[in-house]
Amino acid sequence: MRRFPALLILSLLAGSPAMARDSLGIFEGWGAFRDPGVGRNGPRCYAIAQPVARRGQTFRGFASVGTWPRQRVRGQLHLRLSRARAPRAPVTLTVGERRFTLVAGQIDAWAPDQRGDAQIVAAMRSASSMSVAGVGADGRGFADSYALRGAATAIDAAALGCAKLR
Repeated sequence: MRRFPALLILSLLAGSPAMARDSLGIFEGWGAFRDPGVGRNGPRCYAIAQPVARRGQTFRGFASVGTWPRQRVRGQLHLRLSRARAPRAPVTLTVGERRFTLVAGQIDAWAPDQRGDAQIVAAMRSASSMSVAGVGADGRGFADSYALRGAATAIDAAALGCAKLR
């Protein structure tokens, strides 16, 4: 584990509302966390990472793979894009040699269904990098790249962190 990636991952969480989070570990550039959750949604566990830094980038996106035991959701991909997307512009995720078309909102993107989540997570386990690309609201293309070293371990740690909470 390295200190610098841990600080980057923790900085992602700093912008969120205050909530007791349990760190499940930092694995290269990926972290695993458990939030207690409230109400019927209950706890959630997730692996999370920031994209590889680029010059001049002010809004930082993130990639996460989450588990919500009470909702029976496991291994769900969520991407926060580094900038707002143009209306109706497609968002594509490339993991290694595989390409996936995502469902996207203005600044978020997801796999279209559980099968897509499973395919993406499986591809993440064997690839060294992934990137999400689209066209920004300003009409310029963008791509957020992620190193996947440590991702599989963080995803597993997050799944185990919520395994007893079902």
